[in-house]
Amino acid sequence: MKETEIKEVWNLAAESWVDFVRKGKDSVRDEMSNPSMFELLGDINGKRILDIACGEGHNTRLVRKKGASVVGVDFSENMIKAAIEHEENELLGIEYHVSDASDLGMFKDDSSFDIVTAFMALMDIKNYQRTISEISRVLRSKGRFVFNITHPCYETRVKDGKFVNGWIYEREGGGRKPDHARYYAVDNYFQTNEEEIVPWEMERLKHPFITVAFHRTLTEYSEALKEAGFHILRMLEPKPSKEALEKYPVLKGCERIPHSIAFEAMKIA
Repeated sequence: MKETEIKEVWNLAAESWVDFVRKGKDSVRDEMSNPSMFELLGDINGKRILDIACGEGHNTRLVRKKGASVVGVDFSENMIKAAIEHEENELLGIEYHVSDASDLGMFKDDSSFDIVTAFMALMDIKNYQRTISEISRVLRSKGRFVFNITHPCYETRVKDGKFVNGWIYEREGGGRKPDHARYYAVDNYFQTNEEEIVPWEMERLKHPFITVAFHRTLTEYSEALKEAGFHILRMLEPKPSKEALEKYPVLKGCERIPHSIAFEAMKIA
């Protein structure tokens, strides 16, 4: 699938995605992904931050409200349109641009940013190596790249309409509730960089939609970071709290295997 086609997929998903995020329907983000990211970010008051693949700006706004100066970029015109409309109503002082994360030519080399963030996005970016290289280019020396991705070892993967990785459920009693999950099946981990269509079909969505993702190994991500002059400082594999499980039973499977993994990397070159 060409970049233009992938962009159109996200443009078509924008309306439902905005509703999903802004109405508090994304329990994984709210209860696991974001807390781990902000733990790694630490005190960001006064920092200049670039949020790549920012979508409609939900997390960009959270970063701004913690005292950082923030620029958000995304290649989806519809996502950035939604982000700008929100900014016009709330006036947080966030700057948004339509830009592919693998081409940040609007920003100068070095010293442009103290931190670059990518909230659950890098696995959806086709040219991830070029993206990481561009991130390194616009970061100051000792600047940090903080990002999270779906955990490559335990992604739910669909190939040719069939699940390759995913939960195996009890046959008796029917249903696909967390309590019925027997184990998680993993296969073809080293088969990477092929486009995978991700169906979003949960009942809480305004409309079902699809996105495109790219499975890669942890080795491939770490090698791309090394090539771009990064040193990995920390990794976190979040799991739901007791309170989160009581509020969102759907997260129960994340007690057994990690849904995502978050990285803090420093530019050392």
